[in-house]
Amino acid sequence: MKHNFKILIPVVVAIILSGCVGTPDAEGWRYGQKRDFLEILKTDKYLSICNQQRLYEQVKSTKNSKLMSRLLVAYTANLANGCIDKSTLGEYGVYKQKVSESDIKRKLKAGETIEQILKPYIPDFRQFHALTGQYHLLKKDNNASAKLLHTLRLNIERVKLMKPGLGHTYALVNIPEYVIRIIEKDKVALTMKVIVGTRKNQTPIFSENLQYIVLNPTWNVPDSIARNEIIPKTLKNPGYLKSHRLVMRRDYDLTSPALSFNAVNPRAYVGGEGPVPFKFIEIPSNRNALGRVKFIFPNRHSVYMHDTPTKYLFKRKVRSYSHGCVRLENPKLMLEYLSKNYTAHEYKEVKVKYDSKKTHYLKINKLLPVHTAYLTAYVDDKGKLSLFNDIYSFDRSQRLNF
Repeated sequence: MKHNFKILIPVVVAIILSGCVGTPDAEGWRYGQKRDFLEILKTDKYLSICNQQRLYEQVKSTKNSKLMSRLLVAYTANLANGCIDKSTLGEYGVYKQKVSESDIKRKLKAGETIEQILKPYIPDFRQFHALTGQYHLLKKDNNASAKLLHTLRLNIERVKLMKPGLGHTYALVNIPEYVIRIIEKDKVALTMKVIVGTRKNQTPIFSENLQYIVLNPTWNVPDSIARNEIIPKTLKNPGYLKSHRLVMRRDYDLTSPALSFNAVNPRAYVGGEGPVPFKFIEIPSNRNALGRVKFIFPNRHSVYMHDTPTKYLFKRKVRSYSHGCVRLENPKLMLEYLSKNYTAHEYKEVKVKYDSKKTHYLKINKLLPVHTAYLTAYVDDKGKLSLFNDIYSFDRSQRLNF
């Protein structure tokens, strides 16, 4: 058999230069790996030196392999889990990744490139690369303000804290922007205004998969709202329940026996905490607090997206009015888009169910993760950087761990 050495020689040379072959030192480092890591550190390509600046200076001056191994592990950890001081995060939602020192060293000794070692921890989210690119660009600009660079850096670190593997198709609710986008293969397919939680009742940061849609939903009043709003208002105004289309049951089943407000000792459940042994349910209508449709991605926060009768609020620039759920500016458009692309139903069929004013459920049959995020800096598809007000004061309270 004849071999085409003219083809093989360049391939072999490329492998040698990549650092994948050759004799490793006692720590497992090859020449090419050291060269590539130092090149990444030189520009801090993934903005993850963070609190390891002193170690980096030692590595840069000595090229010591043991120090370099320590820095590689630390750099990977900062890339995976961000550089925000954890004591300043409070209730901010994070998805911590495990970074194994032994696994990194094993990959190093096996001859993997530094980029291959880092790749599993690089956020798979277009905003990470877009914001990092903007930061590197502005860092070179002597006119860029320290405040702007700080804001960009905070948002880059928040992206690192998001759930790994966001993928290229998802729904993104950007809380400070009051906007939701449906992203299909990294391109915006649908966008609209939203209303988010107040400063007191914040929309949480988390990720879950969309699972079903409810047409003409009832609103199951949470016990906290029952204690602090519904019961006190009904005690003052006996006609409150009827005027707000609320009925009382032992549980959230509309078919269970009706209860009388005055027969359940309601004063005992004003304020405080804990379960209430009766439930308030708002029946389906155009004036229902959830409007005519809601979109469910089950989560521990009991947060979802829904329609709303308070359409006038979308005309306002500041739109933080909910108890934490996400209200949609154009829920019928969202329903049409998701029905056509993420259910087994024809939209004509869905429209008939919607117009019936009766409650129906539509199952989602294709993966669509929903991510709520807190990005006060965002780069759009055209590369334009936009900044948004820090409505929950996270820019002020969160500190970089440098």
